[in-house]
Amino acid sequence: MKRGSADLPLHYGTVPPWLAERMSLLGGAIAEAIVIEYGRSALLQRLSNPFWFQSLGCVLGMDWHSSGITTSVMNALRKAINYRSEELGIYVCGGRGKFSRETPNQLLEVANKTGLNGNELVRYSKLAAKVDNTAVQDGFQLYLHTFVVSKEGEWTVIQQGMNPNERMARRYHWLSSSLRSFMEEPHTSVCGKNQGLILNLTDKLAAPTKESIIELTRERPDKLMREVSIILPNHHEVKADDVNLKRLGAALILAHETNIADMESLLLLKGIGPRTLQSLTLVSEVIHGTPSRFSDPARFSFAHGGKDGHPFPVPTSVYDETVEVFDKAIRQARLGDKEKSNALKNLSKISQEMEKGYTPNNYFDDWVQHERDTSYLYNGKTVYGNAKKPQNKKEEKGKGGVQLSLWD
Repeated sequence: MKRGSADLPLHYGTVPPWLAERMSLLGGAIAEAIVIEYGRSALLQRLSNPFWFQSLGCVLGMDWHSSGITTSVMNALRKAINYRSEELGIYVCGGRGKFSRETPNQLLEVANKTGLNGNELVRYSKLAAKVDNTAVQDGFQLYLHTFVVSKEGEWTVIQQGMNPNERMARRYHWLSSSLRSFMEEPHTSVCGKNQGLILNLTDKLAAPTKESIIELTRERPDKLMREVSIILPNHHEVKADDVNLKRLGAALILAHETNIADMESLLLLKGIGPRTLQSLTLVSEVIHGTPSRFSDPARFSFAHGGKDGHPFPVPTSVYDETVEVFDKAIRQARLGDKEKSNALKNLSKISQEMEKGYTPNNYFDDWVQHERDTSYLYNGKTVYGNAKKPQNKKEEKGKGGVQLSLWD
């Protein structure tokens, strides 16, 4: 993939401090785990995949389908990664609004530290913005531009445009290792809802791309959408149709219908309950899953909910325990002890194995309600306040509440 795109409902508002801090901690841990396990190139490849990026935002507790995922995820990663850029070999430049205009200066600073060609990096940054903002007039005006570069000189660009009339945002992803030329079919993977006349090739930098862009318009839109584009719905709630129930069910079974004593032995952990294991399994897949596993990003909102309360409030105590587990595993891995990080990696493999023998039933709505009803047990929070104990319900038996049957 040279480039991918995502169309998202336009949401306004800010991320509350209690969530922003946790997003930075867990986002940083996920990024570092990927670098340790697979290398810097793998992290850039994942960031360039719109489905993986959306899944990352969901597992970090953001609204599962909103435009705000882009800004909040990149802010979280910038804080976590740039704090240790020299150690990780990854640098995050740019941002939203006025911060996007700082990208050239920041790239030159990175070049001074790494020996990379700063002028070349600045040129790549400007070209990516020009192509998305000028070469293709699709009704989306860029307001966010981030440039993530490794010390080897590989890079990915994540930028987002806004169409206030349609109340939609469009996110664009670029990956250097797959890009032969900015002028030769750079938009092979552009696809989105029809905005009418979208081409305006007046900029001189865009002239060489005219032939390849026109060729793109002859492609079957449904084919392009299936391959590289993600268009999310306007509804706030997570519905059964938004997730792969077979994949989600397997993860929940692993967490809630497996002998916890056996899982503690597997993970070399003590005191981990079913709810935290559910989050660990989904975070593990974000780190270790293959690209085909991210076709339903909403599934990953079942790790830590969403700040708007969909599918359920963010369980902050579970979130903190997840961060602690991965942070400890990463610290040990840095010292050469990968036993715990390998055990966490196995969670995603075990979940995939359990899928083979699982048939989804009609538990989805009940499970969402169960998560909401028990949210107060895990210090659940939304932007509207703390989760409260549901009225007129019997006392739940311990954290996790009444066991639901997940098997058909």
